[in-house]
Amino acid sequence: MNAHEYAAANASRFLDQLKDLLRIPSVSTDPDRKADMQRAAEWLADDLRRIGMPRVEIMPTAGHPVVYAEWLGAGETAPTILVYGHYDVQPAEIEAGWTSDPFEPIERDGFVYARGSSDDKGQVFAHVKAAEALLANGGQPPVNLKLLIEGEEEIGSPNLSSFVDKHREMLKADVCVISDGGMASMDQPSIVYALRGLVGMELEVWGPAQDLHSGQYGGTVHNPVQALAEIVAALHNPDGSVSVPGFYNDVLSLSDEERAELDKTPFLEADWRRATGAPQPWGEAQFKLHERVGARPTLEINGMAGGFYGVGFKTVLPGKALAKISCRLVANQNPHHIYELIRDYVKLITPPTVRSELRLLQAGEAAFVDRHTPAMQAAITADEPGWGQPPVFAREGGSIPSVADFNHKLKLPVILMGFGLNDGGAHGPNEHFSVQLFQRGIQTAIFFYEAIAKQ
Repeated sequence: MNAHEYAAANASRFLDQLKDLLRIPSVSTDPDRKADMQRAAEWLADDLRRIGMPRVEIMPTAGHPVVYAEWLGAGETAPTILVYGHYDVQPAEIEAGWTSDPFEPIERDGFVYARGSSDDKGQVFAHVKAAEALLANGGQPPVNLKLLIEGEEEIGSPNLSSFVDKHREMLKADVCVISDGGMASMDQPSIVYALRGLVGMELEVWGPAQDLHSGQYGGTVHNPVQALAEIVAALHNPDGSVSVPGFYNDVLSLSDEERAELDKTPFLEADWRRATGAPQPWGEAQFKLHERVGARPTLEINGMAGGFYGVGFKTVLPGKALAKISCRLVANQNPHHIYELIRDYVKLITPPTVRSELRLLQAGEAAFVDRHTPAMQAAITADEPGWGQPPVFAREGGSIPSVADFNHKLKLPVILMGFGLNDGGAHGPNEHFSVQLFQRGIQTAIFFYEAIAKQ
């Protein structure tokens, strides 16, 4: 049987294997899960060896290891595909709103519910199973395959860039494919051609040398929590735009062609209200909701802390306050430059009654892929038989740090071919992945490899 027939015949076994992988609580941000991270890496490496990958390694980094595998049997003249994914997942506790144990996968109404089912174990595992189908029964994939599955994507891939620098020769390829995203509906495939970058910062404001009694010093000391709130409030204009001078200088305008393409998958306000539970939209009203998410940069306050906020009451005048701030950036914006602009503006608007410091915590560049490359055409060709219709193009508001590394350092065209759903609950409670989309993803990956080979 051919690869497509093999995948269909083994669909039930593939799903059981995915469930086994989902049972491993590989939470990269939790030091207590270090052994589970290693266990997930070993599980993947064992499966890659079993399916016939001649080279499989668990490669150390300064943090969690990378799983690397390759099959180069198609020869030097055949194209080489680099598949990227990650085996680490976000934290998940049943108290956060899960209706079942997040690390005990359960099938319900055609979906598998478990942490990592969609982001990203289910999606990257579809490529592993596509490779198995191509290698089965002594088969010869039409392309060379390299798989890089890391364990730190959910914490910003802090060690991936140095890993790529160190292994450029090993990672040489003609195209990179990443399945770590979603589509609007079960029947409409989409290809993401732009991802936003990210800059994460920490703003600390100090006033008095220590906490003070509000009765003795209130009215004479500028409360750092209040000062922080004043600074944070000044980072936006009344219309929702960012007030930092120069923030939008490098933002590329949407062309009429892009706007028409993005309009094929609009973010309807009714869907937005259902997904967010917010009373009404906020932000730059001159842009549609889906344009604000994918094509406009943001500045968000992710958390604030200061003073006493425990049970009961304490009349304290706090000595300091803290805010976590992040920006989602679009193509052509440099995250380090954006940080410097915000840092300088915060310094300018900080009242003389307090002191402030804005610290850079993490930075990642945005990604933008030419929609007219041969690799992109191969992705379109693959989606049509996999889904029964051609894909639409979309911009996503999230960030995948690896895309910029593969784009800039390895000079690879990156195809973002997501198999999940946009409302799959990634990072939240009750994350789920469609069994049907898992199976379609495997078939589509095979079609993609075949299409690249024909080019």
